[in-house]
Formats: sequence, C-alpha cells, structure tokens
Amino acid sequence: MSIEHTLGSPTSTVLVVAPMPAAPASAGNRKRLSLICSALQRAGFAVDFAYFAHEDQVYRRFGQHPPTDLAKMSTTFQRTFLIETQDIIPLKTRSPAFGIDEWGSTALDRFVSWYAEEYSDTVAILVNYVFLSRCLDHAPNMLKIIDTHDRFADRQLQYRPFRAEPNFYYTDSASEAAALDRADVVLAIQSEEAAHFAALTDRQVLLLPPMFPVRSQFSAPYGIRKIGFVGHGNDPNLFSIGKFAHEWAAGWTPDRPELRIAGEICNALGSLNLPGVSLLGYVDDLAAFYADTDLIVAPMLMGSGLKMKVAEALSYGVPVVGTEIGFEGFDAEAPAHKCAGVAAVKATILKLQSNPVALKALTEACAELLERFNAMSQQAEAELASVIKASIRGRSASVVPAAAFASSAASVESVGQSWPICVRSANSLLSDDPAHGQLLATERFGEDAALATQYSPERRRWFAGSTPPLEKQSSIGPVSVALSPEWVRGKRLTREIRESAAYAFRDILADWTTQCRCVGVSSKGFVLAVPMPSHLLTGTPAIAAFLIAADGAHAHELAIDGIAPLSLSPGYAFKASRLDLTPVPAIVKISCMGPASVVANGTVLFLTDDLIGRITIVPPPIRENIRP
Repeated sequence: MSIEHTLGSPTSTVLVVAPMPAAPASAGNRKRLSLICSALQRAGFAVDFAYFAHEDQVYRRFGQHPPTDLAKMSTTFQRTFLIETQDIIPLKTRSPAFGIDEWGSTALDRFVSWYAEEYSDTVAILVNYVFLSRCLDHAPNMLKIIDTHDRFADRQLQYRPFRAEPNFYYTDSASEAAALDRADVVLAIQSEEAAHFAALTDRQVLLLPPMFPVRSQFSAPYGIRKIGFVGHGNDPNLFSIGKFAHEWAAGWTPDRPELRIAGEICNALGSLNLPGVSLLGYVDDLAAFYADTDLIVAPMLMGSGLKMKVAEALSYGVPVVGTEIGFEGFDAEAPAHKCAGVAAVKATILKLQSNPVALKALTEACAELLERFNAMSQQAEAELASVIKASIRGRSASVVPAAAFASSAASVESVGQSWPICVRSANSLLSDDPAHGQLLATERFGEDAALATQYSPERRRWFAGSTPPLEKQSSIGPVSVALSPEWVRGKRLTREIRESAAYAFRDILADWTTQCRCVGVSSKGFVLAVPMPSHLLTGTPAIAAFLIAADGAHAHELAIDGIAPLSLSPGYAFKASRLDLTPVPAIVKISCMGPASVVANGTVLFLTDDLIGRITIVPPPIRENIRP
C-alpha cells in the first residue's frame, strides 16, 4: 500500500474499525479497506486502525487461517489496535435473518468507548460493515461513517439457485435501515447499492468506489496460454470458480489455456483435481502472478458489492473476461464483460485464444474501463474528504507528532525462555520468521488486562526455531494462546519438535476440560470414554492430539482413529469457556505414534482448528478383595 503521511503540519485523525486486517491485502474486503485508508491519508488525515479479530474467529472455525500482518499495520497507521472477543459469532440463525447486532461485540463497544475518551480529538470514526454499526453509539463527538461493502438485506436469497445456505451475515431491510440510521454518512461501493441505501435511510449516502493505482501498463497478449483467478475463500468465490473450473475442465486438451487459481480459496478447493486446472495456493508476489497471466476470469454467479478482483487485475494491466455480475458497478460496455454464465465465459475465452485482433480490442476496452473507474473514484474521494473536513470546522484538530508514525513493531523483545523461542512483538504472520522459525502460538489478552495493554498488537509469541531442543522444556504456564494452524493441519515441523512444543504448552488455558477413563488398551493404542463437544462427532474435523505422560516427563503425539457416540455417560464433569460447546458422551479410539512403551495415562491435549481441549485420564478404581 502506498501511503503519503502528512507529518509536517497539524493532522486530524480518523479511527477506522474493521473485522478484517488491513494487511496483507489478500482478499477483496481487505483491498477495499486498505484503499479507503489510503484515500483518507492522501486527503491529509492520520488513520488509527482498530482490527476487531472477527474474521480470525470465523475462518478458524472453517479450518482456514487467513494471514494477518500486524507488524505491517503498525508501520502503516498512526496507531494500531487489536481487539479480541470472547463473544461467539453465530454462523447460523433459526430466524428468517440475523438481527442487526448479532455479529456485534461488547468487547468492540468497550474499545470504542475507551478510545473516544483516550483520543477525544479524533474527528471521525469509519466502521466497516453494517453488522458492527452498534459501536458507533459509543463514539460521541465524532462524525460517524459506515462503509457498507455490500448490501446485506435479503442476501441469503442469492444462495437458493445453488441449494445452499449462507455462511456469512445476512439480514432484512428493516435491520439494515436501523444500522444505517446510526451513521451520519453511508458509503456505497457501487451505484446500484447507493440507490438501495438511499431508499432505506435519510442519512447522507456517498458513492465511493475504491481507486486502484495503475501498477502496470496494459499490453495486449498475442494469444492466451494461461488464465487466472485470485480469490478469498468466501461463498461467492467458491460457488463461482468451482462451477467454472468444472466447466473449463470439460473437454480440455493441452492446446487450450491452463486455468490457475491462486489465493486462500485454494485451501477450500484442496480436493479439486481437474484437467487444465491448477491450484497455486497463497501467492506472495501478485505482480509476478499477473505478469505471468494472459487473461483473468471473473465468472461470478453471485455476490454483491464490487468485485475487487476485477479492478485489481485491471490495475496490473491484465485484460478480464467475466459475467455481468462480476462487472457490477464498473459500467462495463464490452460483451466480454457481460457473459451470461460460466459456459459463456469459457466460450468467449476460447474465441479469443488465438485472435490477437480481438485480444487487442478487449485490452483497449479494459484500459478505458479502468480509466473511467478511477476518475469516478478520485472525484468520490474528494467528496468524502470535504464532508469530513466540513464536520470539523470550528473544532481544533489533533496534532500528530512525526514520532507517532514510528513502528511499535520494530522492536522485538526477548522474554527469556530458551525454547520455544519467546519474543514480544507484532510479528503475527503465520510463516517462517527469518530469525525465529515457525510461529507456534500467540498470546491472547483477557479482558482483565489493562485496556491499553489489552488493545496492543504486540504480544508474546512463541517460535519453533530451527533445531529441536535437547533437554526437557519448562512449561510456559497457564497462558491463553491462539495456536497456529501448523498444530492441526499443515504439520510441516518434525514430530520431535511438535512433541517438544506440546510439552512446553502443556499448561496452556483450555477452551474445554474434562476427565475420562480408559476402557481398552491394545499394543497399538487405547480407547477412551469421554464427554466432548458435540460438533466433534459430526463430519471429519482435523485434530491434533498429544499425550502428556503421567510422570510429566514426555509428550507423545497421538493419532485419532475414530470418534463415535456413547450411549451411557462416563459421568465426568465437563467445563467450557463457551456456551456453544455442548458435551456428549463419546468413544475415542487412539493410536500411539511414538514408542511402544506409551501407556494410557496422563493428560491429552486435544487440538482442533479453533479450540484447545484438555482431557485428564483418570486411573481405574482400585478393587479391594473383600472376604465374605
């Protein structure tokens, strides 16, 4: 993100609140967020950014772990805050639609109240999405802005043609109107939605499509060898590219272009194995990806808002072919931007494949479209800036010293533990750290921590290093942590390191705890009768489990061979930090992955994507011989 800080003069501050991180900009909503923040900074405002870790909770429950770069955010914005919540975000509702505040959070409300008192000179608050609008009621004396991103009234109706249920928020018109009425200004990403919002509220509605800086000039390809799609793992992307991938693979021959799918969506498409289709996974270097792609496809079959993937591809100078839904909000005119469905997108590409004249015409149409779009966006940015400045006339602007832009993440503080390597920093990316290796876990602050500390992006983080430890490790203690996905899914580290790490983390705070008894032992493993969260008995959840030996000397990785319901309760208490964790009796079959000497006693750390369980194996009762 290119940012121009205005450091030499008094600067007014805008607080931006979002349920997704601003970096890396690896999804459409993140791109929208980062571009709006850039627009505010270009207009001369300093931006304080508050990341409400909503997206992290939701995607962990689906086994996805979108990257979050708090260190970069700390260097991009004047101040960066991290708000974690113990509120559980409901993914389903029995009502016809979600209530407007069902995805809100008391933790976010408390943060905004604290921030408004701590930084009372802040001139405006911009909240992303209507479902977080309640926090605006806790921001007195600020201009209140909602960036809607999408229309959420009746959004669930888009799923009916796919015979599917939405996994994201939707509501009704009355609730959406109530949310908009909490704001002074409502931002719409495209003209059709601006008209929709204007019909729901008497608040000022501004059209604000994001301006995409030109990163590469257009150059028409002479032919098409590679077509591409970059996307996040949301439902519109999954339904659309999934259907297009199967359409593209039908009748594919090696003389046709290869479809390359990139981004976090690949985690959800992991089982996709089709001719002519390849999954690249998360791509760090988007410029290289676009430079090696002749044409981008936007075969969108559902979704609202603006398709950021289209604007991004155009900004890299790559022509795009897509459906009419894919180009909503762009005022597209070319037939290749108005395809009726995935079959029409495929047919259009095959016609263009070896037609340099048609490819040149399409490329020129794309260049003109981007120029018109950015001109409209630039005018909209100026209008928003003038509205904010008009609201602060007569009040003194907060002066932001140049030092405020210094990165709090630049300092990495070692906190003394030899292994796992423990440092205090904002380095939150789930990737190898050049100095410390693989990120294993990140400290979570409870609401009993001091507020300024609670909202800091700097946390204790534990890394695996490059070599396994040689001696027994001390416990990190009863700390609340978020484990990295390596524990449950990737498993890139050796078992020796994984077991050593589990031993060091043996006392971490669990989301649920219980006891169990061993009801069977074999040469390969054992069977436990245990109460456990009901959702673990449905589907095939990814699980990592470790047995901490009763003597406290070792940790052994276990393999879960099966979980089945048990008709009779084993009679042990079940304690959980979340109300949605309903216990049911179960039989768990376990194999030992370590030495044959492992026996069924001790404590089992039971790890799933978003939960930590601790199961204590209770020794069988001692039977005494009683004489008659």
